[in-house]
Amino acid sequence: MMSKSMHSPNNPSRTQHGVSLLFALIALISLAFAALGLVRMVDTGSLVIGNIGFKQDATAGSDLVANEALTWLAGKNTGNTLDKDDAANGYFASSLDVLDPTANGSFGNARALVDWNSDDCAYAVEGTYANCITPSAATTYGTNTGRWVITRLCKTAGSPDAGNGCSVPLNKVAVETGGGEIKYGGGVRFTPASGGPFYRIIVRNVGARGTVSFTETIAYF
Repeated sequence: MMSKSMHSPNNPSRTQHGVSLLFALIALISLAFAALGLVRMVDTGSLVIGNIGFKQDATAGSDLVANEALTWLAGKNTGNTLDKDDAANGYFASSLDVLDPTANGSFGNARALVDWNSDDCAYAVEGTYANCITPSAATTYGTNTGRWVITRLCKTAGSPDAGNGCSVPLNKVAVETGGGEIKYGGGVRFTPASGGPFYRIIVRNVGARGTVSFTETIAYF
């Protein structure tokens, strides 16, 4: 006697195996995308950290260039030498209120740009600025190259007397008050101190991988 085993063409077991394979493939693809996202996240984080490091290095290099500018100023601080422009060395005896050293200001077409790259301010569209001034010669420290522009904080060139409106350091002086007077600020006032006007030193430093840093230093003698 022979027995026959009957099998349905729509075997539920086979259907279940097919569905499991589909879910396994979906899970595998999801894991692949998650791994790819993690790799990209790590790469982006490393890139950001690296950029911050280069920026910090460029800023630190700017300090060395600023010190060199201060040394240059100190050497010229004799007689009335600093009362007139020395445009070839990036020095100007007036404040240059429309100076736009980063080319991101809002001074309109009257702004003065700085020829940082020695290409006649080719980085800006012609007609969007009035002047293209020359900075100092380039100074190199390791992978950093910096240049500066110095402006004296006075209205115009010439003598830094009271009529020139120069910004100068102040001294605190005690004020004597009589009976019934109201004291304000601890009973003190401010008067111009001895010494010259303030000088604004703007440094542009280019570090590794073209990282650019701008710093500004205010000094007086």
